[in-house]
Amino acid sequence: MDLDLRKLRYFVAVADQRHFGRAAERLHIAQPVLSRQIRAFERELGCALFVRTTRSVELTAAGRKLHEEARGLTASVEAALRRVRDADRGARRLAIAFSPGLHVSEAIVAFTARHADLEVDLVPSRWWEGDAPLRDGRAHVGYLRGPFDTAGLRVVPVGREPRVACVPVTHRLARRAELLSADLEGEPVLDARRRRTSSVEEKFELIAAGHGVALVPLSVARSYPRPDLVHVPVTDAPPVETCLAVPEGGCEGPVADFVEVATTVLRQRAAAHVPRPAREHPGAP
Repeated sequence: MDLDLRKLRYFVAVADQRHFGRAAERLHIAQPVLSRQIRAFERELGCALFVRTTRSVELTAAGRKLHEEARGLTASVEAALRRVRDADRGARRLAIAFSPGLHVSEAIVAFTARHADLEVDLVPSRWWEGDAPLRDGRAHVGYLRGPFDTAGLRVVPVGREPRVACVPVTHRLARRAELLSADLEGEPVLDARRRRTSSVEEKFELIAAGHGVALVPLSVARSYPRPDLVHVPVTDAPPVETCLAVPEGGCEGPVADFVEVATTVLRQRAAAHVPRPAREHPGAP
């Protein structure tokens, strides 16, 4: 069968929202039209993608797999079309991917001071994507957290940061000054193996609702503060490595210049902002 990219985008919208009405609003189409398109897509694929009830919409096993694959497909197509349009108008562009909670703005400021003629795009790398934006062509360079598959990539370490346990403010561990990994044994930990979430906001919303806890980098905890969550240092958890990554063979011209500038800027920033190992919660004693 020929893949209908329009139906694929419709599927991704419903899978992201888990709601036909909200997905239809996001797509600016009528809900009955969206429902018909999804049913037609399921018939073409020969399998059900959603389990629908009067109160919820959940992905089937096939739907979860397609959701995983579809993001890269649609993003790759959009990136290819953008490159075609750029070539037509002679635009020069640098696309930079970044992991949640990491701040690349200082490096961009230093880089654009040398390359004012370049357009810079920012590509958020979702919680579970890792190096995907570099693999599917959305980004030329990434400011990312490890670990991820480094095969075919040039990786430049720039820093490391501790991890903290994110728990509801009412949790039994919330008033502890620090934790060990053993303290989390028996707790439902929200990670990619247990429950993949599409964003940090979704993960934290689930934690606040009592669906589990999570071990997250300190910069993520500080970038998404909320009064109903507490972030407690886990002293024996291995730190998270941060790095710049570029596809092999792609580190030349403006990309090479950005890597050089960003390496200096980000290493200096990491050295100047060594996180203090303290419990993070506004208003906590």
